[in-house]
Order: sequence, then structure tokens, then C-alpha cells
Amino acid sequence: MEVNKIDITEEAKKVIDQLKDRFGPLMFHQSGGCCDGSSPMCFEDGDFKIGESDIKLGTIHGCDFYMSKDQYEYWKYTHLTLDVTPGRGSSFSLEIPMGVRFMIRSRMFTPQELEVLDIS
Repeated sequence: MEVNKIDITEEAKKVIDQLKDRFGPLMFHQSGGCCDGSSPMCFEDGDFKIGESDIKLGTIHGCDFYMSKDQYEYWKYTHLTLDVTPGRGSSFSLEIPMGVRFMIRSRMFTPQELEVLDIS
């Protein structure tokens, strides 16, 4: 059984494809800030400097997805899905001018998934 910490919806893939056509390779970062600071943010690959306090959750649709270590501590028992919704956030994320914004949908991992992930 393979368990991903993060997945992506088909709608989010379509937005990423449009952004890749315009900007090239992309990356995501989810911080623990308030308001839009807690939304996943999309950047051109390398435009956001990853530090020691960031954890790579996985790769979605060819894009690395990172989360701040503090935020991860709250969400480490949670499966995340990157989605997109109409609306305009107030961040520097690349999708904002398109009239959409990325968002996270979540659910708790099952006991079987947690056993595979060996999260402590």
C-alpha cells in the first residue's frame, strides 16, 4: 500500500498546466500564517527559498510541495488535497490574477495509512 501525504484534483491540474505554460516549472509552499498566509502558494520553481524549517510533503503534478515545519506538526496526521476555487486571494501566488486560488482540502489519515507512513 502506497500512501501520499498530498494529492491534487483534476481542476487544480488544469490551473497548474496553464501556469506552467506561462512561467515554466513551479513549486508550492504552505506556511502557518494567518489568513491567506495559510493558503498554499504557487511560485516559479526556486522563487521561494526553502529553509531548514520547511518539509517536503511530496510532488504533485510535477511540482514540489513544501510546508513549514510548525504547520506540519499540526497537520502531520492529515491527508491533504490541493484544489482550486473561484475567488481572489490576497497573496503573491501565481494563480491569483486568473481569478482563482489554490486551497487545501483535508481528511484524517486512516489507521492503516498511518501505519504505512510511520508518523511519530
